[in-house]
Amino acid sequence: MSPDLAARLDTYKALLTTWNARINLVAPGDLASLDRRHLSDSLQLLPLLPPAGVAADLGSGAGLPGLILAAAEPQRAWHLVESDRRKAAFLVEATRAMDLRNVTIHTARIESTSLPPLAVLTARALAPLTQLLVYAERFLGRDGVALFPKGRNAEAELTEALHGWRLRVERHPSATDPAATILRLSEIARAGA
Repeated sequence: MSPDLAARLDTYKALLTTWNARINLVAPGDLASLDRRHLSDSLQLLPLLPPAGVAADLGSGAGLPGLILAAAEPQRAWHLVESDRRKAAFLVEATRAMDLRNVTIHTARIESTSLPPLAVLTARALAPLTQLLVYAERFLGRDGVALFPKGRNAEAELTEALHGWRLRVERHPSATDPAATILRLSEIARAGA
């Protein structure tokens, strides 16, 4: 980890700890394991990202994984979408404090957000896979990929999604949770389209 990234993550952790006392950004019990539970969990997506192109994180909340990935990849433009005004205010403050000029915060519902065609879309603990695929279909560019960390129900969600969608699926084991899987999805299209 570069010194710049380490410094940005230290800034993030201090800010998150302060803000979490006022608004629920992460579960209070998660603060003790913030590095493993949230930061390492977010950073493990880095090698799965395409080499270039605009990225977005939907339902960013505390900025996991989008803000953390933006800190690790300052050359890539990141759009963070969060409808909760308090959480969006945290994202704005964290972006400023971390000196991330590559991040745009959208304080809006996903359905009313306008984004450029994306090379990569992330979402963590936001919605079932069938709903995430609707968002991916709308926002991803032609060769775009979706990265969705999923828990122990990943295979059931994938089975359900395959009833209405065609997609290329890559499964990657989570380095931080043996019961979790990271789904890297591409070539996303509705079945019959």
